[in-house]
Amino acid sequence: MCGINGVYQRDSVKDSVAKVQEMNKVTHQRGPDHVAIYEDENVVLGHNRLAIIDLDEKANQPFISEDKNIILTYNGELYNYISLKKQLSSNYDFKTKSDTEVIVAAYKQWGIKMLEKFNGMFALALWDKSKNHFYLCRDRLGIKPLYYKELNKAILFSSSIKALKILLSDDFSINDRLISSFLSYGTIHSPDTIINGIKQLPRASYYFASEEQSEVVEYWSFFDTSFSSLTYEDTISKTRELLISAVEKRLVSDVPYGVFLSGGIDSSILVAAASKLSKKTVNTFSVVFGEESFDERNYSRVIASKYKTNHTELSIDPIDVLNRIEEPFSGMDHPTIDGVNTYFIAEAVSKQGFKMALSGTGADELFAGYPVFKQATQLASKKWLYSFPPQLRNWSGKLLKMYDPSPIAEKKADILNQRILELAYYYPIFRRVFSIDKISKLVNINSKDFKSHPFKWGLHELEPKRRGASYPFLSKISTLEMETYLQNVLLRDADQMGMANSLEIRVPFLDHELVEFVLSIPDNYKYPEYPKKILVDATKGWLPDEIIHRKKMGFVFPWELWMKNELKDFCANSINHLECNPVFNMKVINDIWNDFLNGKSNVSWLQIWTLVVMGKWMKNNNIDYV
Repeated sequence: MCGINGVYQRDSVKDSVAKVQEMNKVTHQRGPDHVAIYEDENVVLGHNRLAIIDLDEKANQPFISEDKNIILTYNGELYNYISLKKQLSSNYDFKTKSDTEVIVAAYKQWGIKMLEKFNGMFALALWDKSKNHFYLCRDRLGIKPLYYKELNKAILFSSSIKALKILLSDDFSINDRLISSFLSYGTIHSPDTIINGIKQLPRASYYFASEEQSEVVEYWSFFDTSFSSLTYEDTISKTRELLISAVEKRLVSDVPYGVFLSGGIDSSILVAAASKLSKKTVNTFSVVFGEESFDERNYSRVIASKYKTNHTELSIDPIDVLNRIEEPFSGMDHPTIDGVNTYFIAEAVSKQGFKMALSGTGADELFAGYPVFKQATQLASKKWLYSFPPQLRNWSGKLLKMYDPSPIAEKKADILNQRILELAYYYPIFRRVFSIDKISKLVNINSKDFKSHPFKWGLHELEPKRRGASYPFLSKISTLEMETYLQNVLLRDADQMGMANSLEIRVPFLDHELVEFVLSIPDNYKYPEYPKKILVDATKGWLPDEIIHRKKMGFVFPWELWMKNELKDFCANSINHLECNPVFNMKVINDIWNDFLNGKSNVSWLQIWTLVVMGKWMKNNNIDYV
């Protein structure tokens, strides 16, 4: 895992070499093992290396081909690099054992179509000097980040928004129109970012630039696969085969690794698979709390004992969090509401001397594990509600909110107000934090200027006559989950907080071959009895019943309790910083903060935390307002 920085068309950027050197310093934690720069008349490419595969200095980057024509700076891992290397060896003389050189060889053999052959997580910049072609590329699921800005004729890019600030010191300002999006969903969805002019390269895409043109091209889609017609028995067999393969590929490493273990189904399956595949004892890590309702140690200990792992428990209490709360926020490159949790578990693994860890992220999205899958399915069966006149439904929604002013009731009322009962229209309501109505009171922005609906992709691809329209209902939800919450919250958090601790986090459940297959499975296989049935049946015998049938818990700290007590002053100070931006209506914000402290049902802890994160992030980054 690494950090990449650079400039294409360097003449358009004053002092570009010195600035990329500064960018490398900003991204040092992403790769403390080696730092270097390549420069010529057209590009400056920077690299911070976290050495995981082939620790030899010959594998350092930026990597230059033997003929000096191909220069690569690369962040990530190519899990099928060994098999690709065998294919390429007849036409390429390899000098290293690294996956980095495989990318260079693949480009020489296949050009940019190499991306279709890669299985991995990556963000890379490749300069083809002989053709004057420049590429930025990102993996299929958007696991590794890549930010860029077009400036005059130049392309500026980095693994980090903070690093880009060095190149944009005179033009680094918050996009007020996107504040509504952050308040809606606790993040900003790709390709937008919270900073004016900075874009995130979409997942499964590459950016091509030459002297004559530039364009963003998608090279893979969720909907590129055909539907499965396998029997249930063959389905679970295929799932098991692909899962084992995904884990096995992600165990390839020249450094020791750990596994995040919550004691839930997903992480427990990873521990089981890793234990079966590895000759060495698996190292597992869990977060434990004094608050019993959030503590999962009994479950994680069951798995650790069953597979005889080297198990470490990290005890977290509110005083620990308060004393060190600056650390995760310093590592928060882009504001997001779910990252602090990941920071502490990543730190625990890193402090034990590990550079890599496996995470169960992605299993809930893929195997219908979240409550939203059940909720959406139940709602889809109630189309009769929409036989009633819109005015009657609107009136019913208003009565519901009068009787119950909670955020949940507000969502129900807004669903009733939808013109039609279609997934792509009501799904965003399930995932939102604040409603448009509340946001219009929280910020002084005309509601017509809100950019709070990041689901254009879903609306487009899932509508009738589009390629996603015929997909199984649960697979539609999976794609929406992966395109939004997974990519823009969970994966972004894993990268930000892992890299803040120089830790590479691998996610086997997001192997694209596994993703393609599971999305092709019919609904009646996925959710006939309980969530993630296919996954459980595919790993029969791996987990004890007490793990399989336990109540689902997300990896969430006891925020509501802590925010009203030990973290109260921190939250108040962070919220108060919002007043520095005149777009925020502080009277309304202070009112809902007081409502929260007084235990009123009209506001949730997540809504307050969203405001806390925004305020703290703006304070830490000295954002200018335009």
